[in-house]
Amino acid sequence: MGFAVFLPLVLPLTAWPVARLAERHLHPRAATLLLTAVGGVLGLSSTLCLGLLAIVGTAQLPGNPLPDGWADPEVRAAVPHDEVVGKAAVGALGAVLASCTAFLLHRRRTGRQATRALAGLPPRRGIAVLPDAIPYARALPDGRIVVSTGMLAGLNSPERRALFAHERAHLVVGHHRHLLLTGLTARANPFLRPLRTSVTYTVERWADEEAARAVGDRRLTARAVGKAALLTPSRTLPGPPAPSGAPAFAAPGPVPRRVAALLGPPPAPRTWPPLCTAVGVAAWAALAGTMISAMASANSVVTLIVILHAATPL
Repeated sequence: MGFAVFLPLVLPLTAWPVARLAERHLHPRAATLLLTAVGGVLGLSSTLCLGLLAIVGTAQLPGNPLPDGWADPEVRAAVPHDEVVGKAAVGALGAVLASCTAFLLHRRRTGRQATRALAGLPPRRGIAVLPDAIPYARALPDGRIVVSTGMLAGLNSPERRALFAHERAHLVVGHHRHLLLTGLTARANPFLRPLRTSVTYTVERWADEEAARAVGDRRLTARAVGKAALLTPSRTLPGPPAPSGAPAFAAPGPVPRRVAALLGPPPAPRTWPPLCTAVGVAAWAALAGTMISAMASANSVVTLIVILHAATPL
């Protein structure tokens, strides 16, 4: 295999162009689904590759519990500089597992804090209104929409309808799941962080479009998004803590781009730009490169698994 065995670790770089093109030219729903799937495949391949490299590179060390066949020179020849790479892979895999575990624990801890903060407040149609002068609004993974009286006071009645339609869209579609998966993949491989950033934007755009469709007025929705962002006092959203990946109406980010998109025509429902356009050629080329990268990553992982299986005595 040679140095091709390291492909799953570096090929996520090829996903950067498709992330930028998808968030600009795809319908937000299609962009979110595509980027989440691509990130999941590349992140899983990268993690499996680290695990296999650690096995191959450390199988010859005395006292290890691995099968003796995995220390065979022919197996180790599949990984260049196997001893150095194997030991480095052990440390990298440990860092990945620690980072993902910390992410999940933080999500669980903040979820419990949010539940305690909302204790004693009976939900009204899934909406919890907190008596707080600081404006904020967010959708929690437990199915509730949390909004402060400060946010409601800053919006008129039609704008409130747009706000609640936006948050309900997050809950109905389950955007927190997409954010959770891309958050894990970004921790599995730092090269996948641009995908997480893009998905954070596309889920908000997706909810914006659903809100505009629900209220029947794109300009009203754009005004509600812009006003809510102006009302929010800082880039750190106040209010009860939410698990990592809980969307928020006035979340920090490219709000001007969201407003501009809502002031324009609705995005076309097509899945990808036509090939006959310059944007289409670039988008299809980027998508093809990403798909080839994903297949190459999966092929490298499968090849290592086959080699280890063939070296394992019955």
